[in-house]
Amino acid sequence: MATPDEESNMLDLPRSKVAAVQAAPVFLDTAATVDKACSLIAEAARNGARLVAFPEVFVAGYPYWSWLMTPIEGGAWFERLYRSAITVPGPETERLCDAAREHGCVVVIGVNERDPRALGTLYNTNIVIGADGAILGRHRKLVPTWAEKLSWAGGDGSSLRVYDTPVGPLGTLACGENTNTLARFALLSQGELVHVANYIALPVAPASYNMAEAIRIRATAHSFEGKLFTIVACSTVSEEIVAAMSAERPGNRALLARPQSAFSGVIDPHGNLVGEPLIDDEGIVYAEIDLNQCIQPKQMHDIIGAYNRFDIFDLRVDRRPRAATSFQDGPGAQRPLPVNAEN
Repeated sequence: MATPDEESNMLDLPRSKVAAVQAAPVFLDTAATVDKACSLIAEAARNGARLVAFPEVFVAGYPYWSWLMTPIEGGAWFERLYRSAITVPGPETERLCDAAREHGCVVVIGVNERDPRALGTLYNTNIVIGADGAILGRHRKLVPTWAEKLSWAGGDGSSLRVYDTPVGPLGTLACGENTNTLARFALLSQGELVHVANYIALPVAPASYNMAEAIRIRATAHSFEGKLFTIVACSTVSEEIVAAMSAERPGNRALLARPQSAFSGVIDPHGNLVGEPLIDDEGIVYAEIDLNQCIQPKQMHDIIGAYNRFDIFDLRVDRRPRAATSFQDGPGAQRPLPVNAEN
């Protein structure tokens, strides 16, 4: 029988049920989308989920117009996107945190985040909420992909972090940055065992591009290389989105209806699917993950340990937060007036 000291040193890796939400937001309607998210958190929790992963920029929509219109035509849509975006923290995140706390779930959800000072600046942000309702962190997408550069600024390295959660050490990346090998390695090197990769359905990609298969390939690569579980949550394209984007351009309807545009599912440390994925349809994928399954594959390829040559390779990650301006005031500098000061 193990002594108390020996028991305290025994490896205890969690087993959990996780949920990957594949759904569309209520397009550019922030309050209604937060309502939908809270409802989906409750539904997943009723079905036993300890982690609920939501799609990229679920609150409250993706700038499809940047793929379908000229930048000038999309300008008014960008303003609508900006007005529907949220601050982190803020009243919307408070509601999401309350839902996570009430149902005892870790929640990862994508949002359009307004910069608190730079009017007009948006970030594609993933928020990580603990089961106690606290915001553990946020990750701003490092590099917006292709047409997304018309909408979002890039984040900095300060959010390349892994968080301790009841389901295990958890990290997250948004959509195309799951192709960024160094960003993925930065998370793996911090002990990541649960990775949330969230996406948007992209039926407007080039005709030769199979979005669902591209998502699966990326998730499989990360799980196989890192010997961990990847939870993929992807949005869907609702009729509401199709109607909005094709109102003045009827040809857009056919572009937005292309199948094989969304994939949600769970990949194990061997690169295998756990259960069945969802392709295109709205719903929730559930899977049981056991982090003990991450041990044996490490004997074969442990790229953050024995299967690497750190005398040859050296990855340096700058996690200092970046700001537009650095002010250096002298000792006699005038202090700013309080915001509510009278003239």
